[in-house]
Order: sequence, then structure tokens, then C-alpha cells
Amino acid sequence: MNVNSKIVVTGSAGLVGQNLIIELKNSGYKNIVAIDKHHENIQILRKLHSEIEIIEADLSEIGEWEKSFENAEVVIILHAQIGAKTIDPFIKNNITATEKVLEIIKKYKINYMIHISSSVVNSKANDFYTTTKKAQEKLVLESGINYTVLRPTLMFGWFDRKHLGWLSRFMEKVPFFPIPGHGKYIRQPLYERDFAKIIVSLLQKQEINKTFNITGKEEVFYIDIIREIKKAKNLRTPIISIPYFIFYLLMEIYALFSKNPPFTTQQLKALVADDHFELINWWEIFNVKPTSFKDAINETFNDEKYSKYVLEF
Repeated sequence: MNVNSKIVVTGSAGLVGQNLIIELKNSGYKNIVAIDKHHENIQILRKLHSEIEIIEADLSEIGEWEKSFENAEVVIILHAQIGAKTIDPFIKNNITATEKVLEIIKKYKINYMIHISSSVVNSKANDFYTTTKKAQEKLVLESGINYTVLRPTLMFGWFDRKHLGWLSRFMEKVPFFPIPGHGKYIRQPLYERDFAKIIVSLLQKQEINKTFNITGKEEVFYIDIIREIKKAKNLRTPIISIPYFIFYLLMEIYALFSKNPPFTTQQLKALVADDHFELINWWEIFNVKPTSFKDAINETFNDEKYSKYVLEF
């Protein structure tokens, strides 16, 4: 694929999108159309990448954004609802928006798309996110359009408002950091920059009609993730174990006072579900050198240019 080819990226102002735009530019791609509906996060994108075309639009509603797909060679589908109290936003953003995007891809006869699914489609969890991500992936697989599907595990990196980003900021504010239960829940966190490089690699490889489970190369206990964050940020906050049922109750109470709680009871259930995801040798398949977990954490929280940016939700 030529570096001058037109690339449309949906959900471009989210965690994956912000990192992907950086990697696309680093790889020489310039003809990028970035679409997202989140006003505050779009402003971050515009501040960092004023030279690319950026469109603020709700993909679940037909609008002028459709025309931006004309003459595109590839569409990278990143848009997704990750957290909310009710199922409606998940249906709107994971299902309805995807249906409309697929219609437009067919309308303009775009031959290839990369869809970012999630490891949760193989998870034991049963929540709004899991249910609608499964439905979203099914739409892509049955669309008749050439695709590659990537299913990443829990991701972290620059711009992270949720997950490890929220945990790090929470640790800065509290007298002690609570851990649910023993904290020895296996996680396979995937560094966002490594994942973005995989997507960029696919622009050349175009693994047609294939699905890849992309898992962090290192298995890490949840409590050790917290310890590594504490070390990287040079914090002194004590880490204290709290019984699971008390932790769950605290999350329920917190949700009563927050419109968009960054950590929900559904996510807590997923944390302790003891899922173990397949690890393929993606570093060889996509020719991407994996970043060690320790180095990735340090880069996430200590990079001079990008560490200061935090997305809204």
C-alpha cells in the first residue's frame, strides 16, 4: 500500500486511535481522515495533528461524514463504547454505528478494512461491552467485505483515561490504594504502541479474512501491575488488600455519584473472571518488536511529549 493512499480511521480520538495516528505519521502516511464524535478528545487530536483531515461526527447517524470515505483504500474501524451504566450507548456505538459504516464502505466499494474487536469475544464475562462487541464483530465477518480482525486484550499507553491511566491518577490522590481480594489475577496487558504498529503493518500485509488474537506477551498479576505503576511514578502510596465484596460495594456506591465511572462493577467481575487468552507470536507475524512491560509502563507515564495528555470519556 502506497503511503499516499487514503486511510479512514473511525473512533480515531480514542485510546487506540490517538496512538495509531502517531504511528501512521511516523511510518510516512499522510492522507489520513480521522473521524470521532467526542468533542474534547477531538481537540487533542487537532492539537497534535493539525495537518490531517479530522471530522467530528456521530457514526450512528447518517451525515456529511459519509463523503469522506470516497476514494479511500482502507478503513480502520476503531469506534467502540467501552463503559456506560446502561446498554443503550453500547448498542448505538458498537452496533448501529458499525452497521452504517459498513454500508458506506460498500457504497464506495472500498476493498479492505481492519476491524479492532476485543479479546472479550472469547471471555467468560457477560456484560454490555462483551455482548455488543461480539455482535459488532459478527457484523464485520458477515459483511462480505475483505477484512482483518484483531482482538486485543487489555491495553494501556499514552492518552489512557481508563484502565492503567485511571489507576495511576487514583493512586496519586488517595492515602492508600485498595486491591480487591488477593490481587493475584493474571492479566496480559498489551502496550498500545505495539498494537498500533501491528495495525500499520497490516496496511502492507493485508491478511485477508483472517482473525488474530493479540495478547500482551508477558503475563502479570494485577497487584504487580499496580506496583510497577507506583514505581514508575515514584509514589509512596501504600497498597492494601480489601475483601472482594466490600470492594464491589464501594464500586456500586461510587457509580451512584458518577455519570461515567471509570471502573465499574462489571469490569470488576471481568477482572476476577480468571480469563487466559491465547498468545500467538504476533511479533514475528507482523514484524513488530514487543516492548517489555516495564519499559512500556515507564514510557507511558514518563514520556515528555505524550504522557501529559489524558482523554475524556
